[in-house]
Amino acid sequence: MTYFAFLALFVGIPIVLLLGVAWLDVRAGRRRPAALANWPVAGGILLHALIALLYTTPWDNYLVATGVWWYDPALVTGVVLGWVPIEEYTFFVVQPILAGLWLTALTRRLPRVDFAPNPAIRWFGVAFLGTVWLGAVAIPLLGWRPGTYLFLELAWALPPIALQWGFGGDILWRNRRLVLLALVPLTLYLSGADAIAIGAGTWTIDPAQSTGWLLGGVLPIEEFIFFGLTNTLVTFGLVLIWAAASRTLITTKSGRRFTQKQLI
Repeated sequence: MTYFAFLALFVGIPIVLLLGVAWLDVRAGRRRPAALANWPVAGGILLHALIALLYTTPWDNYLVATGVWWYDPALVTGVVLGWVPIEEYTFFVVQPILAGLWLTALTRRLPRVDFAPNPAIRWFGVAFLGTVWLGAVAIPLLGWRPGTYLFLELAWALPPIALQWGFGGDILWRNRRLVLLALVPLTLYLSGADAIAIGAGTWTIDPAQSTGWLLGGVLPIEEFIFFGLTNTLVTFGLVLIWAAASRTLITTKSGRRFTQKQLI
């Protein structure tokens, strides 16, 4: 299976179907709740697609350059930018679009959730994520080569996730049903599609730089974690920029800084 065939089958078709759902929702007058309508749908999704492209490009090039994963040259077009085929860059863009459309469909169907500020949730989450990040950093320090891929993905993804949670973890917690329904099915779906691609030889994960823990006897656990992390980045980001409560938090924090400057 070629890489573009994988993208068309497992990402392109769901995107088309979700665009159809979005069109039907607009015709039926089904809207997002006001609490999650702070930004336009398209603007939020396209912004995250751009961020994903910019943030993932150097990281993924490093993975390919160091042999953490590789692709079958016979199953890609041969257009390579850096060390990564053009198909991979396409995936950087279309995954946030898929995740964003899925999240949009859910927001139009779930009941409104009122915001209740809770700084303790934010600080606890950041502390937890920081602890996991430090554990990941210990992997190369201990010289555990099979943990290389795990270290690289955790070290890359956890800082922005911690930043998101530190800003609005209480918003995300109040919307936890929406977040879980967005994350779990999509992560399972993309992990299953990834297992098919690995089985077809479209790309390969280096056994020497991964733990060897396989889900279903095929999928390296690092790939499952990868989709969980990337879907989390997109879902957290979209919920936060769509949430009217985020604007309230920004205004409140800006007001506090302004007051502190006046006192000084």
